[in-house]
Amino acid sequence: MRRQMKTAPSRALRTLLALAGILVAPSIVFAHAVVFPKTSKPGAYEKYVLRVPNERDVPTIKVELHFPGGLRVVSFGDVAGWKLQVLTDSAQRVTGATWTGGLPKERFVEFPFVAVNPKDSTSLAWPTYQTYEGGERVEWTGPDSSKTPVSSTMIGDPAAVPVEVSRTSLYISIIALALALTALGVALRPRRST
Repeated sequence: MRRQMKTAPSRALRTLLALAGILVAPSIVFAHAVVFPKTSKPGAYEKYVLRVPNERDVPTIKVELHFPGGLRVVSFGDVAGWKLQVLTDSAQRVTGATWTGGLPKERFVEFPFVAVNPKDSTSLAWPTYQTYEGGERVEWTGPDSSKTPVSSTMIGDPAAVPVEVSRTSLYISIIALALALTALGVALRPRRST
């Protein structure tokens, strides 16, 4: 009977580890270049952060972000190991930024900047271009349903901004909950002695 007691917890542990792998895998698969926050107020001075993961076996060496029209970028934060080049138009308005440095595989980097939001409610798109060592370039400019979606931020009254819930996240959560409850039920089920 003692032998069965030892196998039940180890079986439950293996089940829980497998479940954790299932839950972590989608976050790795769906890692993208994203600007945070996802919502903000009109006219606000906002600290934005561009988060870029390295999804390849070679380092990311350059990240370029184009700023949406109507946004006024006023300052940038320093990022250790990265050099910043500010892009401007003929009127000296900041239109983008390029960071060069080195980001190893399975790591991410965050590039902070402060901007003044447009005064009217709108959606800001953040086209981002990620270049890897060797020259491969990923353009984070596609629609939400693509493999390389552009990040966006809703500017508007927080009460009026609709909350968009991903159905994929909902389905993964429901499946994960069902698997966790099944694993718990199996782990706690009384065993017959042989």
